[in-house]
Amino acid sequence: MLQPSDSQKSQLNPNFTPVKTVSVPVERATIGRSLVIKGEVSGTESLYIDGRIEGTVDFAGHGVTIGRDGSVAANISAREVVILGKVQGNIQCTDRLDIRSEGSLTGDVVTQRISIEDGAILKGSVQVRAVEQKTDKSQQAKAKQASAEPAKPATTEQPKAAAAVAGA
Repeated sequence: MLQPSDSQKSQLNPNFTPVKTVSVPVERATIGRSLVIKGEVSGTESLYIDGRIEGTVDFAGHGVTIGRDGSVAANISAREVVILGKVQGNIQCTDRLDIRSEGSLTGDVVTQRISIEDGAILKGSVQVRAVEQKTDKSQQAKAKQASAEPAKPATTEQPKAAAAVAGA
């Protein structure tokens, strides 16, 4: 067996500890295959459904995944929805809807992005919204003020800077 030489031993740091990569644990609630929930389901973490839900599912800002064995008869509101199982109800996503090849959806969809794999089933209407531009409140206030003011003909008034230059 090879042993490090004395010069190699001096180069090794006996107090060296490897850097641990720290990852944020993904918080995700799971509804198992044997569970049946009737009513309103909401939360502030992602949800994986392999059981049955009847009612409403509200996970705004988080993801909802319907597993292969999942069956949902509810309206779903979430940031992102992935369907591998069966859903009957309307879906509203603030980001994305993904229907995988094994998945089926009967209901209307409102989303910014949608992906439907070959073999997936979709019965209903789809409304794709444009991605909302983030604007600060001052820009929104200016836009509201400008739309509230009556339109003035551009030829009747000169801008003050142009009038000052013309008078000089």
